[in-house]
Amino acid sequence: MTTPPYQPGYPQGVSDKSKVVAGVLGILLGFFGAGRFYIGDIKIGVLQLVVSVCTLGLGSIWGLIDGILILVNGGTDAQGRPLRD
Repeated sequence: MTTPPYQPGYPQGVSDKSKVVAGVLGILLGFFGAGRFYIGDIKIGVLQLVVSVCTLGLGSIWGLIDGILILVNGGTDAQGRPLRD
C-alpha cells in the first residue's frame, strides 16, 4: 500500500492551538484581538485592535462574537489546520 502524494493547499494534521483557549481569549480579551493573535492570524488580530481603539471600545463586540463562534464552530489556525479540542 502506498501513501497518497502530498497535495498543496490541503494542510495535514491538526493544529497545536486549542479552540477553547482561542475562544476564551476572544471573549475575554477581544478588544486586543488576543484570540486571533493566539491562532497566528496577525492581520485580523491587528484589525480587531484598530477597530476597537477607533470606536472607543465598541468594536470589541467583534472579538466577543468571534470568540463565541470559535468555541461553537471551531476554526483554523494561520496554516489552515483545524484547531484541536
